[in-house]
Amino acid sequence: MIRGKNVNQALAILRYSNKRAALGIEKCVKSAIANANEAAEKANVSVDPDDLWLKAAYVDQGPTKNRRRMRPAPQGRAYKERRHFCHVTVLVSSDSKEAQVKTDGKAGEVKPAVSKSARRGGAAAAPRSKRAAKPEAAAAAPEVSEAPEKKAAKKSSKAGSKPGAALKRKKKEEE
Repeated sequence: MIRGKNVNQALAILRYSNKRAALGIEKCVKSAIANANEAAEKANVSVDPDDLWLKAAYVDQGPTKNRRRMRPAPQGRAYKERRHFCHVTVLVSSDSKEAQVKTDGKAGEVKPAVSKSARRGGAAAAPRSKRAAKPEAAAAAPEVSEAPEKKAAKKSSKAGSKPGAALKRKKKEEE
């Protein structure tokens, strides 16, 4: 919601956001701005707080050990309640976003996102490769009777519900 935004924009978004965690995150962003100013003063570098932007903002799971509380329960019993805490990390940078992209070296390379199962390979990635190979195998195999044609027609009607299936059918018809 606030990643990659200017600090002033991020504070405005958090102030008028209707989320329960917005107040705590707003405090963390203000603290990060103050810390950046202090670090800049100690290093004798001038940093304008309005030029800062949020490089990263994320929340990790915090400790739950030794955070147990007892809640009263009926008939003199007590329920154990584990209090969950979290770590909020906010990274603020004064570098321009364009310079950050250029230094990464990955700005020119844009790869589509690949799921974990596809990266893992093996049986998890097999269904996708089979689906891609089926149209080529169907074009190479000659049809013998009408029954397979009817099955192919049924399959194409099922595929009609998937997005992009109509375009694939048009391309096949044109060929």
